[in-house]
Amino acid sequence: MKCPGQDMRYWGPEAVFEDKCPQCGHSIEFFKDESARTCKNCGHKMINPRMDFGCASYCQYADQCLGELPPELLAQRKDLLKDRVAVEMKRYFGQDFKRIGHASKVARYAEQLVKEEKGDMPVVLISAYLHDIGIKEAEQKYQTNEARYQEQEGPPVARTILTKIGAPRELTEEVCGIIGHHHHPGPQETVNFKILYDADLLVNLEEKHKQAPIAAEKLKTIIETSFLTESGRKLARSIFMNA
Repeated sequence: MKCPGQDMRYWGPEAVFEDKCPQCGHSIEFFKDESARTCKNCGHKMINPRMDFGCASYCQYADQCLGELPPELLAQRKDLLKDRVAVEMKRYFGQDFKRIGHASKVARYAEQLVKEEKGDMPVVLISAYLHDIGIKEAEQKYQTNEARYQEQEGPPVARTILTKIGAPRELTEEVCGIIGHHHHPGPQETVNFKILYDADLLVNLEEKHKQAPIAAEKLKTIIETSFLTESGRKLARSIFMNA
């Protein structure tokens, strides 16, 4: 069965449209399934402005369906994976809104930090959504959510989720590597790991501070010695020290 979105039998009048070349203003005609067209007037390669990835962001047959994609759309496809991962994370945790809320807050802080630290946005956000994904297995197998068991059980669950949605192998391996030791940084870590670590530390500190306020001096020491990025320290100071 052919994908209905790519089957011309299901197309309407809007399936063929024209748009202006951003370089010279010449009119370029697009079919809705074309990823890009070259302007006949100036030679500029224009990305389809109405391209909707939809299922292509996770479908394992997307390359066969859409053909060879330009780098701009490949980057967009990779970026869209994070939204599908967020959905899968929520589905996996079900009614455990505490864990869903924690992961979502870590992702929000990670998104702020990744812009400052120039990390890989999809890798960092997917790691943020899945960093504690091993908790359920740890609690079921060992009756504890201790960090080392989270790290042990997290990568297999994350790999299953990422394989299901068709994530690239390189992205999957990096994310699983981060999850597998996200509480225990080594002497040399990637920027992506450091961003995830600091975002998680920020949320953990907030949660602990809310339960039992942490003394100002102790907070200051944690901020200055425990964060791995300058952006993480700066954000922590603004949250906890009003600086």
